[in-house]
Parts: sequence; C-alpha cells; structure tokens
Amino acid sequence: MRKDRLYFFTFIAMTAIFIIVAPVAVKFFVKASIKQLLETQLESSKREAKEINALVGFQLASGLDTRTVIDNVQKSIENTNTETGFISMFDWSSNVFCHPDRTKVGQKVAADQSFVANIDFEITIDDFYEIFIGKEKANEITSLDQGGGTSGMIFMCRPENSDWIIGAHVNLSKISDQVVSLRNQFYTIFVIMGFVLILLSVITVRLIGSFYEKNLEFEKKNLESEVLNLAKLNTALGEYQQKMNVEKPAEIEPKATASKKESEGKKETAGDTGKQRILTYLRNELLPVATSEIAYIYTENTITYVVDVNGKRSTTNSSLDELYNGLDSSFFYRANRQSIIAISAIDKIIRYGNNQLKIVVKPNSDVDIIIGKNKASEFKQWLNL
Repeated sequence: MRKDRLYFFTFIAMTAIFIIVAPVAVKFFVKASIKQLLETQLESSKREAKEINALVGFQLASGLDTRTVIDNVQKSIENTNTETGFISMFDWSSNVFCHPDRTKVGQKVAADQSFVANIDFEITIDDFYEIFIGKEKANEITSLDQGGGTSGMIFMCRPENSDWIIGAHVNLSKISDQVVSLRNQFYTIFVIMGFVLILLSVITVRLIGSFYEKNLEFEKKNLESEVLNLAKLNTALGEYQQKMNVEKPAEIEPKATASKKESEGKKETAGDTGKQRILTYLRNELLPVATSEIAYIYTENTITYVVDVNGKRSTTNSSLDELYNGLDSSFFYRANRQSIIAISAIDKIIRYGNNQLKIVVKPNSDVDIIIGKNKASEFKQWLNL
C-alpha cells in the first residue's frame, strides 16, 4: 500500500513540475518560431520589392515611357498569390496604380496599413514581432474567410529616375493563421511529450524502487542471519565462560610451595600454561598483576595499559606481542593490533559495520575493541563454536 502511494505521489509531483515548466517552455519556443516565420516573410518581401525596384529603374533608364513601365509592372504582379504577401506601386500621394488585384488600382494606401514611416526606414524583426503581437492582442487581425484580412507594408523603396514608391505588403491574417497552427502543434507535442515523460518517470521510479526493495530484502535476510549468529555467539560465550570458570586451575600456589618446586626442578614451561603474573607500573610503584585478574590489555599513544577485573589500570614496558606470547591463548585473545581481551571480561558481542564484531567488556573500555571481518571467523573458532 505504501508503495502505491509513493508511485501516486511521484506521478502527482512530476505532473505538477511539468505543468509549471511546460507553459514557460512553450512560450519560449513559440516566440522563437514566430520570429523565425516573420523574419522569413520579411526577408522574402524585401527581396521581391528590390527585384521589382531594379526592374523599374532599368526600364526607365532604358528610355521606356512611364505608361509602358507601369503596364509591364502591372502584368508582372497581376494575379500573383496575395495570401502571404504582395507588391504594389504607388505615387507620393499614396495613389495605387499597380496592384495584384486590379480592383485596388486607383485607391489610396491607408495610413494605418504602413508599418514603416518612410523609404529610408527599414523595419527590424523585433519591430515586426511587436507590431504583429500588438495587433493580435488587440484583435485587429481578421480571417480571410470572413472577407476581411489585415495587410501591412513592411518595406518601401523608390526606383531611380522616378517619383514612384514600391511597397512590400504582408498579409497579417494569413501569418496569424500560421501562428495559431504553430501554437496548437507545440501544445499538442508538449502534452504528448509530458504524458510520455511522466509515465516513463513513474515506471523508472517503480523499477528502481523494486531493485532497491530486492536489495533491502536481501540485506534484511543477511541481517537476520547475522543477528541469529550473534545470539548464538553470545549464548555460547556465556557457556564457555562458565566452563572456563569451572575448569579454571587453582590460584597461584603459596610462594614456599613454588620455591620448593623450583628447587626440585619441576617448573613448567611458559608455553604450556602461560605466565601467572606480569609486572606493571602504577605511577612510581611496581605492581604485579595476576594474569587471572586481567580483563584486557590495550595500547594508546604508544603506551601499553593493563586493566584488571576491578577496573584498575596500570602500565607496562612490554609490547602487546611480548605479552600475548606469554599468556594462555585459551583464556586470552588478540582482538586487533591495539588490544588483547580475556574471555572472562567479554560482556557481549555486537555486529559492527561490514561483517565486523564489537566486543563490549566489563569493566568498560576507554577505546572500542573491534574485531575485523578477516578475524571474525577465527574469533568464533577461539570460542570453540
């Protein structure tokens, strides 16, 4: 149930992010596309007007009379496609005498139909875009299907040796239709893309979640196995400590008896049972400590400390290697490079890190006693498990 809620909230979050980001992205791409469309139309209209301008100038320079030149221009532009743009020619009084639609000949160019102030002014793409968007927002662009339509002059030039003006017009209603179609396409693409992206994101989250769930389940089983093993280990430790206490040899014999044995040549070798005591220092005092009373030994800052079962701490000049070689290996264990522990001092064993063991001792130790994963198996064998 929790997983289903997680996937549901993931879907809601991705949808919310897309709803926030998509309008900004669509607006940016639509603006760039509109500018590209207007720029193409602007350059095309300028180029066509300049070609007619060059033709008129050449004919006038060749000595043709004005009537013939006008007729030639009218024939050139008559019945041309006026859906996106067209060329017209008029005089300084704005009287049109050349137009693709002959019914427009003789009419005047309306002042609001020109987007350029004079023939020396060339409209830029940014100006053209602002004009178009402004008219679109003001609903000044009507559809050709309604018998209306808005055209505007975006470029003017004057042929040499004449007082005529050639104007390049664009049909804003046609461009508006193209822009509407462009917007619809972008919104359709973004809706489809958003749906696919959100769906793929949810599927990906689900696949990743399933993968991690399997890993967590596997780790959970391993952890349960480790906990079970640690429980067995601590149980066996308690049994082994009881066994060691029962089988523990008698304490140090009286000094007189020991001297007598030494004189009789019956001294046991150190390798069989280990040392009975070690010499330590407590400030300026020499302090022998019976090995049976040692809880653990550790080094810190190059100093070797010996801690007895009562928590009393003293130091020794011997290294851990020297001490461990002289101790009974069935009673003491070298946990790591910094510590030696007695079986009787182990309170409990805790799983630590990656397959490591942490030994909790009594009395408490100032430093953590950690058995690495490479020695964990050896430690268990030492406990006769």
